[in-house]
Amino acid sequence: MRKILVTGAAGYIGSVLVRQLLAKGYKVRGVDALFFGGESLISIYNNPNFEFIKGDLRNNLIINNSINGVTDVVHLAAIVGDPACAKQPDIATQINLETSKKLFDACNNKNEIGNFVFASTCSNYGKMEHEAYVTEESELRPVSLYSELKVEFEKYILKNEVRDSFVPTALRFATVYGLSPRMRFDLTVNEFMRDTTLNQKLEIYGEQFWRPYCHVEDLANSCVKVLEAPKDKIKQNVFNVGDTNENYQKKIIAEMIINIVPDVIVKYVHKDEDPRNYRVDFSKIKKELNFKITKTVPDGLKEIHNALLDGIISDPYSKHYKNI
Repeated sequence: MRKILVTGAAGYIGSVLVRQLLAKGYKVRGVDALFFGGESLISIYNNPNFEFIKGDLRNNLIINNSINGVTDVVHLAAIVGDPACAKQPDIATQINLETSKKLFDACNNKNEIGNFVFASTCSNYGKMEHEAYVTEESELRPVSLYSELKVEFEKYILKNEVRDSFVPTALRFATVYGLSPRMRFDLTVNEFMRDTTLNQKLEIYGEQFWRPYCHVEDLANSCVKVLEAPKDKIKQNVFNVGDTNENYQKKIIAEMIINIVPDVIVKYVHKDEDPRNYRVDFSKIKKELNFKITKTVPDGLKEIHNALLDGIISDPYSKHYKNI
């Protein structure tokens, strides 16, 4: 039986992915430094197919213990997002690049490890110079330390020589949203719906800029898709993850919110300059891996709205739900 290592297992995407893998009958080992706590793993902690290691991958011993006996790796552990990386650039560089390289090299040297799935980001595309959709072949224009580190590690795993049975893949995730056991409200869709539901007010900066969005469950499922895909389709390959129809401006998301909460007061604060502005084409992963999303932004807005109304999340403004 395959045993999958998920780094960042207690995180926003990791805690969803671990559950998906367990539901499919895989053995799973999770590793996480638990910078934001481990409550997201409580309901699966005693699952006989789940094993957890608390540790920081900057420690070589933790890397060795984590990869020992596993058949595949999904690497999610990182300092995530532009603000978090800007606040602690040295730590971000250590974890997102230097430690990732050590982990990758260690896996490449382990003959029993097959897949190495890396969570990258569509932020790598930066700012479009035109209105067309960017593809995996488009020029990368990182405009933050977060995306610069993602681009650098992508190059490392896609260009370096690897053994025949080792299969690295980079997944450029769209902007994530939706309910997760490790909930976050510092993400656009989640934050907008929280402010609307609880305060009936919404303030939006740079309403005209484009981003692609994808539900956390679908992003996690893309990792499963890659783990189960033919090796020749994914080895040292890169895929955008999302759906081409799910590219939105913030003002379009506001219109969706008004459909749910008609009385919301929306204030637009116009910005003429935003370092990120891009629409992404996701046809490659759909065509080559038969990946399809199961939820759209309106679905995500509704589920968050309902969860807040039902009091499922007691204090959604707590710093516990942020990455900083």
